[in-house]
Amino acid sequence: MFTSPGPVLFQIGPLTLRWYGLLIATAVLIGLNLSSRLAQSRRLENGLISDLLPLLVLFSVIGARLYYVAFEWHNYANQPMKALAIWEGGIAIHGALIAGTLTLFLFCRWRRQPFLDVLDVLVPSVALGQAIGRWGNFFNSEAFGVPTDLPWKLFIPYGNRPVIYADAEFFHPTFLYESIWNLLLFALLLGLFRWGSRDRFSLPAGALSCVYLIGYSFGRIWIEGLRIDPLCVGALPPACEGGIRIAQLMSAMLMVQGGLGLWWLYRRQQQLQTPPNP
Repeated sequence: MFTSPGPVLFQIGPLTLRWYGLLIATAVLIGLNLSSRLAQSRRLENGLISDLLPLLVLFSVIGARLYYVAFEWHNYANQPMKALAIWEGGIAIHGALIAGTLTLFLFCRWRRQPFLDVLDVLVPSVALGQAIGRWGNFFNSEAFGVPTDLPWKLFIPYGNRPVIYADAEFFHPTFLYESIWNLLLFALLLGLFRWGSRDRFSLPAGALSCVYLIGYSFGRIWIEGLRIDPLCVGALPPACEGGIRIAQLMSAMLMVQGGLGLWWLYRRQQQLQTPPNP
């Protein structure tokens, strides 16, 4: 059984350190170190990741918040300034991925760096960062699933439960499911990167990013089905009955994009390696 100790790590006067902030900072620092090392394997420009990361983190967070607020605008329409209160929770990973990818593309154009190579050295850190960051949901008692009596059930305080589940105490720890899934995905991506660098198999630039899209999206689809706080279109949480769960729809689209990307990359590589007919 899991029970959150609360969102605040410690507080000294006006200074408050929250677990979520500490976890994000830890994920960023680990990602900087890991991606910098992988960038050396791809012979990318020295210091590139250090220059990129502040912009990437800033615009990814902004994108994650805008994405969330856009689909939850009914909760902010009467108090639009609350849309700025990101510390109260409410970000979406798909918004971060969209904004982060666009930021990276523009950055690579500006620095004249190979976009797909840079993307490949970042995605293992992204998966690891998601595995770490999901524990922020645990401390905030948020992003949990439907009620359950499984041994690894998560206790949710009364004030954090949806009205229809007010009498339930224990819920699926979907943060844990996604954290474990992302950790396994990180191990797969890192293994593929190292094997590709040692020429154990062909790994064209961009292939690793496509594997990330497929792997993460596959896990998110089934985990999202358990959650009772989804972003919905055409219905309301917790079940989105008659509507669409946005994260599942976006994940399905990204899986297709990843699959088509792999097909195109390997087909292109085969065409480049095939000698022209005399």
